[in-house]
Amino acid sequence: MNRLKQKYQQEVMPALQKEFGHKNQFSVPKVVKVVVNMGVTDQQNRDALINNVMEQFKVITGMKPNITRAKKAIATFKSRVGDPLGVMVTLRGEYMWEFLDKVVSLALPRVKDFQGVSRTAFDQKGNYNLGIEEQIVFPEINYDQIQGVRGLQVTIVTNTDDNKESFRMLELLGMPFAKEKEKKA
Repeated sequence: MNRLKQKYQQEVMPALQKEFGHKNQFSVPKVVKVVVNMGVTDQQNRDALINNVMEQFKVITGMKPNITRAKKAIATFKSRVGDPLGVMVTLRGEYMWEFLDKVVSLALPRVKDFQGVSRTAFDQKGNYNLGIEEQIVFPEINYDQIQGVRGLQVTIVTNTDDNKESFRMLELLGMPFAKEKEKKA
């Protein structure tokens, strides 16, 4: 069993149940899935770049990603219907817990000048969005094999609509949130 999943079951779930007064463990917030997405905007050699990014995602997530394609043609961006725009993968179960553990304990601490992740990147449904500026913060990425440094988007989807509960769950799981700024009186 994954270290982070074990921590959730043994420490985080009972703490959340007690803190928010949930009657049973099924009403406690939990991570449902993690969606990882990277766009490819380069016009030249797009197919080669997409294949390169797909290989990086396989290494980072352990799963084969899907190619996202344009639904509409947009002349300004020189895109046609069906053009590849990027790659994405949806992680559930053990893959999800492994990836979250890797992000929290390995990738984020390697970010240059890291001050913590945003405390306000929650949507109205309790899901958290995290932007990582460089894919090279993941230790599996071989810098010599990538065709350019790119950012990626990580969306942590939860089963709660309450941002406070979702924030507290991620905080207990070890997400390194930035310190709150002191308010001026």
